[in-house]
Amino acid sequence: MTSKPNAFETGSNTEPVAQRVRRHFEDLLDARGYRADAAQLAAIEQLGGWLGERLEGRNSWFKRRPAGVYLWGGVGRGKSFVMDAFFAAAPVEGKRRVHFHAFLQELQVRMLAFNGQADPLARVAREIAERTQLLCFDEFHVHDIGDAMLLGRLLKVLEEEGVGLVCTSNYSPDKLCPNPLYRERFKPAIALIEKRFTILSVEGGEDYRLRSTALEAWGRFYWPEPGEIAEQLPRQLGLAGDAAFDQVLEVNHHPLHIHAHDECGAWLDFAELFATPRSAADYLWLIEHYPRIAVTGLDCLGNYPQDVSQRFLNFIDIAYDRRLQLHLYSRVALEHLAEGGNSVDFSRTLSRLRQLQVVELPALH
Repeated sequence: MTSKPNAFETGSNTEPVAQRVRRHFEDLLDARGYRADAAQLAAIEQLGGWLGERLEGRNSWFKRRPAGVYLWGGVGRGKSFVMDAFFAAAPVEGKRRVHFHAFLQELQVRMLAFNGQADPLARVAREIAERTQLLCFDEFHVHDIGDAMLLGRLLKVLEEEGVGLVCTSNYSPDKLCPNPLYRERFKPAIALIEKRFTILSVEGGEDYRLRSTALEAWGRFYWPEPGEIAEQLPRQLGLAGDAAFDQVLEVNHHPLHIHAHDECGAWLDFAELFATPRSAADYLWLIEHYPRIAVTGLDCLGNYPQDVSQRFLNFIDIAYDRRLQLHLYSRVALEHLAEGGNSVDFSRTLSRLRQLQVVELPALH
């Protein structure tokens, strides 16, 4: 039986890991003209210290070193910025930074290779552990039973295999799975996080996404949606003259009606994308095939069932992470979009939508 190689490799760099992480973080801040607040500074120090201890293989006599770091706080608090700075500086060969929806989709696809065998998820998790020594998991949240079951088992196996884990989330661990219908199934995962992770809060403080100097438009938010949308939208989206109209595509073996598309852009309807059951895999497929997407027919989220609005929020998560050029056409102003809605995640979505360039169109008479 061969011994498992050292999980973390520092290479020839002699600079202390914590110092290297802190220096890279400060360089990124200087390049952007930012200043970190106390919570962010504490977080980067903790991350650097935790990784340094792992690389040195240090355990105390009385306590194992933490399996990971769980960084949580409100929207726009710089969690992803802190984690990305840490990830870039981490002197680890087998490291990955993944987004929630894309990674769950990867798991489901890879599990198919072990269909009919015992515990496919554990087998995939061990495959991941063989190549990944540091896994940085952005936007960690749980809103349906499928996610709860996958994430719970995944964390357990990865922790057992010695993978270092860093998670960012809008929620403290005890608030991760608010739905009482399946919270009991996720309690062991919450207990694992609380026991084996260093939990850091950057809650409160300023939403840095609201700073005008920090905004980076990733698309446009048009309102109110004009009645002559068919004449205006192809030009606004930049569709080519030979664009195809009124097509039905097959997306992951399911039909999808698309108003218009060319090689770079697609125009779809809100109801077609979100009113019928669609998975994150469908949204990933669209974004991979069309770098620009327009969605028309958006209304107050309170006018839709919760599953519909949740699919919309999932789509925004994926689109933002993949830097899609998004064109949203809404019947209501952005600040009224959540009226009557019951989704627990809309604060994060609103923070992202505020980074779209708002285009107020002339009112119809």
